[in-house]
Formats: sequence, structure tokens, C-alpha cells
Amino acid sequence: MKDKKLDINEIFYSIDGEGITAGQIAIFIRLNSCNLRCSYCDTSYALEAKNNYIDFDHIFDIINQYPSKNITITGGEPLYQQGIIDFIEQLSKRGYRVNIETNGSISVKGLIHIDKTIITLDIKTPYSNMDQENLYENLNYLRGNDVCKFVVGSIEDLEFTYKIIDKYKPKSQIFLSPVYNSIDTADIVEFMKIKGYDNVKLQLQIHKYIWDPDKRGV
Repeated sequence: MKDKKLDINEIFYSIDGEGITAGQIAIFIRLNSCNLRCSYCDTSYALEAKNNYIDFDHIFDIINQYPSKNITITGGEPLYQQGIIDFIEQLSKRGYRVNIETNGSISVKGLIHIDKTIITLDIKTPYSNMDQENLYENLNYLRGNDVCKFVVGSIEDLEFTYKIIDKYKPKSQIFLSPVYNSIDTADIVEFMKIKGYDNVKLQLQIHKYIWDPDKRGV
């Protein structure tokens, strides 16, 4: 049954490049298929379904080859696949710490009671051309160890971001992530200094500085 399988794009072992787990070793599970088409997407190879279904047991056999207990699930859009909640629950029961990266358009409510999970939730900004797809009720579900991430490509995006922060006051960590080569990072810092919010952090995608920005499997 497909709900006991996942459409897998790639599984690899590297460091986490962004967010609250940046810099730590992790096993990456990238799923195929996404319901959004962001202007800055850097994983277009995972946007469409590939029907490369791998059953849970086989996935566990693969990840058991690695010494780390950190898992990052990304996409595509992981929550777009049936069975993902069950899969994460099984990972948690096996002692894995799971960071799931989601685009913010699908409810995360089913994740919040699973032990050893981090939700890294995008709120889409105008630069993405997908901001109309934000499911803002998700901000009510985020916990202190979760991340609310805003990918920003312009000053307009920064203004939008702070309006959302002021309106919803998420309890999670809050990160600003620049669209690669689209906005001067120093301009983001200056904007942050003017606002003076102590709970907002700048993040850079460190894997794009270690390896070629288009390199896969890292």
C-alpha cells in the first residue's frame, strides 16, 4: 500500500545547512512532489511525483547504515505524501530526532504531539509568488523548539515578514533566510537592526558556501 511507502527522491548523509539544526550531521530524506511552485525553488528536480516508492522497512535499512540519529525530511513537500505522519512516528519510536521541513501550505497539527520532532515551517513571502498559499493557522501550532522561516528576496519581503510576526507572534524560533544572490545580506542586517527584535535571527545556507550551490546530495 502506498501509505506504507514514500516516493523518495534521494537519501544522503551530510550536514544540515540551515535552521536550528544548522551545522550538525544528519541523514537527509528528500521526498518527491510539491504542491507549490516558488520563484526561487532550488530543488526543482523534486517538484514532480516520480513514483519511486520505497517501503518504510527498506528506508529504515538504508538510514541504519549511518551512525547519526538526526533525520532531516525535506522535499518537494513532505506533508503532501500519504503516510508521512506514520513514518515520522516510527522514526521517533526508533530514537531518531526528526526535523521536517514544510512549505507552510499544509496543516502541521498532526506533527506537534510526536516526540523528538522539529517543525521547520516556511511562511511564503511575496517574492516567492506563493504567499497566497500560506496556511496561517499553522503558526498557532508551532512550539518553542520549532522554526518559522521566512525566505526573503527584497525589502518588501522583510516588511511583509515583520507584519506577520507582529500579527501572529509565533512561539517558535524565527529565521530570515536570504534568497541566494537576490538580496544583499547586509541590507537584511540593517533592517533587523532598525526593527530591533531579539527573537529574529539571520540564517545563511551554509551548504551553499561549502559546496557548489547547485550540487546535489550534500
